[in-house]
Amino acid sequence: MAEEQKQRLFIEQLKQVIEERAAKKGSPVTCHITTMGCQMNARDSEKLSGILSEIGCREIESEDADILLFNTCTVRENANEKLYGHLGIVKHFKKEKKDMLIGICGCMMQEQDEVLRIRTKYRFVDLVFGTHNIWKFPELLYACTTERQRVIDVEEETDDFRDHMPVRRKTGFKSGVNIMYGCNNFCSYCIVPYVRGREKSREPEDIIREIRALVKDGVKEIMLLGQNVNSYGKTLDLPVSFADLLRRICRIDGLLRVRFMTPHPKDLSDDLILAIRENPKVCRHIHLPLQSGSTRILKRMNRCYTKESYLSLVKRIRTLLPEIGLTTDVIVGFPGETEEDFQDTLDVVSRCEFQSAFTFVYSKRTGTPAAAFEDQVPPDVVSDRMKRLIDLVQSHASRVADRDQGTIAPVLVEEKDRHRDGYLTGRLGNNLMVHFPGEEAWIGQMVDVELVESKGFYYMGIRRD
Repeated sequence: MAEEQKQRLFIEQLKQVIEERAAKKGSPVTCHITTMGCQMNARDSEKLSGILSEIGCREIESEDADILLFNTCTVRENANEKLYGHLGIVKHFKKEKKDMLIGICGCMMQEQDEVLRIRTKYRFVDLVFGTHNIWKFPELLYACTTERQRVIDVEEETDDFRDHMPVRRKTGFKSGVNIMYGCNNFCSYCIVPYVRGREKSREPEDIIREIRALVKDGVKEIMLLGQNVNSYGKTLDLPVSFADLLRRICRIDGLLRVRFMTPHPKDLSDDLILAIRENPKVCRHIHLPLQSGSTRILKRMNRCYTKESYLSLVKRIRTLLPEIGLTTDVIVGFPGETEEDFQDTLDVVSRCEFQSAFTFVYSKRTGTPAAAFEDQVPPDVVSDRMKRLIDLVQSHASRVADRDQGTIAPVLVEEKDRHRDGYLTGRLGNNLMVHFPGEEAWIGQMVDVELVESKGFYYMGIRRD
C-alpha cells in the first residue's frame, strides 16, 4: 500500500505539472501511445493511458504528441526494427518540439542489448522502462518532466504486480484482466520467457476484486490474460487451478461473458473443459495453438505434446462442447520441416476444422535455441506451403461457418461497422464477427441476431429480438 500511495502522490504532482505546462502552451498537453504486440501489451497500454488521462493529458491519434510512448513487442526481430523505423520518424518531430517527451516500454526493453542500443544511439529518447515496473510510470514520468533528465529504469525480475493503476479502456463494456505473468514453457523459437520472466500468478481474491469493480463500472465481458492460462495457480502458496478460478469468476453477478487466452495444449485439463460446459457465461471459443502437426517438429519446438495427443484433446473438447469454435496458430517453415512434416500439419488442420487460424512464416529470433538451427527451409518452399495452408484453412472455415447460417445467436455489439453506413459490428460467443443494420445506441448491448448469410470468417445478419 505504501508504494501505491507513493505513486498516487506522483500522479497528484504530475497533475500540477501538466496544468502549468498546458497554461504555458495555451492548449492541452497531448499524448499518444503506439502499441505493438499481444493483448497483454494492449492491457498495459490501457494502464499507461489511464495515468496520462488522470494527470490531464489529452490523447490524440498522431505520434506528433507532447508525450509519446512506444509499448513494444519483441516476439520477432522485425518487431524490433519496426520500433526503430518509428523512432527515425519521430526524431524529426522532436527537433521541432524541444519539450516533446519520448518514452519506450514493453517487452523489447527487457533485452539488455536493445536498451544499450537506445541508450547510445537514440539519445533523444527520454524514458525507458520494461514490463516488470510499469506500475512506476508516474514516478518515472515525473522525473522526466520536472528534472528534464533521461530516465532508464528496467527491472530484470519482479514478484510485484501492483495492479492498482488507473485504466483507460478502449471500450466501456469490455476489459482484459491479467491473471498471471511470464511463461515457463521455453518453446525453442520463442523469446517471451526471457523477457516476460517466469510464471507468476495473481491471487484469486485480487482477480475477483478487480473483475467485480469492472462489472460495477459497466463491463459486461472480460478476457482473462496470460501467456499460458492453463498454468494459472501453480506458483501460489495455496494452489488454485484455472478451472476453479473460472468457476469463481462466473459467479460474479452482472458479468455476462468470460473469455480467456492463451491456453497451452499440454496443460488444458478435462476439468477446464467441464468448467466451460458448466458455465454458460464462458464463451464457446478456445484458441488452441498447434504450431505444427508433426510430432518430430513439435519436439524440436519443445512444445511437449504430439500430433496424436493434440488430436485426442480436440476430440475430448468437441465431445463435451460440440458448439465450440476452435482457432489456432501455425508456424510454417520451422527449421528442418520436410514435406512429410508439413503434410502432418495439413492433416491436423483438416481433422480439427478450425474456424480460423493465424498462420506465420517461421522467423529466426536471436536469443532463442531455434536461432542456432542450421537446416533452414528455402523461402520458395515456405511460400508454397503457406499458400496451401491458407487455402485449406479458408475452405474449412467457410464450411464451419455455413453450419450456423440461419440460426439466431446472442451478439455483443462492439462498434459501428467501419465499411457500411447504418450497420453495426458485434461478436458471437465463438468469436466470429457479425455485421447487421442497427442503431449506435445498441453498442455495448447483448442482442439476438439472425445469421442470415455466412461469409466464411464472418456473417451478415439482422436483429431478431
